Amino acid sequence: MPAFGYKNHVAIDRRHGLIRGWTASHAAAHDGAQLAEVVDADNTASDVWADTAYRSAKNEAWLAARGLVSRIHRKKPPGRPMAAQTRRANARKSAVRSAVEHVFARQKGSMGLVVRTIGIARARVKIGLANLAYNIKRFVWLNGNATPA
Repeated sequence: MPAFGYKNHVAIDRRHGLIRGWTASHAAAHDGAQLAEVVDADNTASDVWADTAYRSAKNEAWLAARGLVSRIHRKKPPGRPMAAQTRRANARKSAVRSAVEHVFARQKGSMGLVVRTIGIARARVKIGLANLAYNIKRFVWLNGNATPA
């Protein structure tokens, strides 16, 4: 997303695609440091899906201490090809994890989100409002597509 120095980190509901947790950070901040901010403690699912930027020994230990199962992509070993088993496992994880990319695509595309602010506080407000607007639009779509009982 064109955020000019800021990142939007989100956790979504797998079934409905709604944003359950989010945080904003400077673009220079390490993605993995944001995992604890995004994971929702009230979520009943035990699996956590994320890309390789969120994999670290600290995050793996944090997830295990909370009884959560890490489904975070594995990194390619430097200077060597990725093992076939790891490549297949990452591909299976991508099928689930890719749903979060739809959030960013919607915000960038039809919502036209561009964050050009000075200061993280203003960026958080703008990103937070965009996340709220996304959830409202998603809820309206879900509600309109509900089958009557």
